[in-house]
Amino acid sequence: MKPTEQTLKQIDRAIRKIADKFPASQEASMLTDIHIHVVQETGEFTAYDDDDREITRCIIEQWIDDKSGDFYEQVANVLRKEFRAQQKVVESMSVLRPYSFVLESDDREEQYELYVVDDDTVIIDSELMEHLDEELDSFFNELMKDTQ
Repeated sequence: MKPTEQTLKQIDRAIRKIADKFPASQEASMLTDIHIHVVQETGEFTAYDDDDREITRCIIEQWIDDKSGDFYEQVANVLRKEFRAQQKVVESMSVLRPYSFVLESDDREEQYELYVVDDDTVIIDSELMEHLDEELDSFFNELMKDTQ
């Protein structure tokens, strides 16, 4: 799924609305996760805190009635890119660290961890990890050739 300009703007606006609920000037909140609930049939994007209180809601028109079998994976990739693009905004939120943004399915089951805010933890995108084993094996074999 290649997101449209409108989709990216809607996601950007939703991320900013989430951050606005936790301004840097406030005392840090005790959240551990911000849950992003996406409904495939309606395109509804809703963010909740740990206590299931709604933070923000919008409709992503491009996602309405998307029939992709890998819908949540595609949405997760788009959201990860937008969270990285909004890193300064997301990491300045007044929430005690570590906290994360989690994508949930229609039935509120966790699908993907999208972004973790912690001074010591980094989530590596699955695209980066895809062929890591082969690359490490190749690197190791080259090192072993040099030592013989």
